[in-house]
Amino acid sequence: MKPVIGGQAVIEGVMMRSPGYYATAVRLENGKIATEMHKIRKKPRWTQVPFLRGIINMFEMLIIGIKSLTWSADQFEEEPGKKLTGMQLFFTIAISLLFSLALFLVLPYFLTWLLGIDEERQTILFNLVDGLIKIAILVLYLLIISSIKDIYRLFEYHGAEHKVVHCYESGKKLNVDNAKRFTRLHPRCGTSFLFIVLFISIFVFAFTPGIMASLLPSFSSYPLLLRKTLLFAARLMLVPVVAGISYELLRLTAFHEKNKLLKAFAWPGLMLQYITTKEPNAKQIEVAIKAMDMVIRKDKLISK
Repeated sequence: MKPVIGGQAVIEGVMMRSPGYYATAVRLENGKIATEMHKIRKKPRWTQVPFLRGIINMFEMLIIGIKSLTWSADQFEEEPGKKLTGMQLFFTIAISLLFSLALFLVLPYFLTWLLGIDEERQTILFNLVDGLIKIAILVLYLLIISSIKDIYRLFEYHGAEHKVVHCYESGKKLNVDNAKRFTRLHPRCGTSFLFIVLFISIFVFAFTPGIMASLLPSFSSYPLLLRKTLLFAARLMLVPVVAGISYELLRLTAFHEKNKLLKAFAWPGLMLQYITTKEPNAKQIEVAIKAMDMVIRKDKLISK
């Protein structure tokens, strides 16, 4: 089986990541393609343990993604060359995580509580409604940002990334004509991962009242505000568990596409990709091919 290569759309370009390297290519205003490449530090074997690898991969991709996005934005600045410092990167990631937590954890939890559903007595109903609200917020958020011109272009490059990854995985020669024939949907997409995370959280978070009751025998006698604070804190601590399970499920759906049950499970995430990917043009596909070709040549994988 070929080594797995994934990627991400950036400003006017694409980042591709192989096991050992990641490369970013962007189309400049003068029509030329600017590129950069970095080696990925080899990780110890324990980081590849199932479930744990999903958590590690999520944070690694977040860091690489922000670095690539920052570099791509820098190519269109009047004074390029300003690198993101370690502290700036830390705060950027922290702000991104806080925004995600507020939008997909705090807001749905608060709205479900406002509906009058008791989390401790109606655990299944509470988490089902909470999960449906999360999914609704996700779809609405994606629809809103996809109407923004710059985001729409980003989604076109996202489509180009998927087509080129499909082309690589098929073993066909990497060129525009071959790549454009493939679908812009891909089972290993971050959009699908995000949907799986929201879906799995419905079941994992259902255990939070039981966990609190077992850890704190007098939990039910605590004041309401304190109970809610502890229950939400338990959800935050279970986020890595949700991410680890979701990553393994994403891998299953990606590598067993013919399995009818897994295919049905992956279907909603693929449908969401109709929002987060748009049909790219030849020049955008060319940029994605450039990034792909760089990593497969450097990592000595294949190059036809």
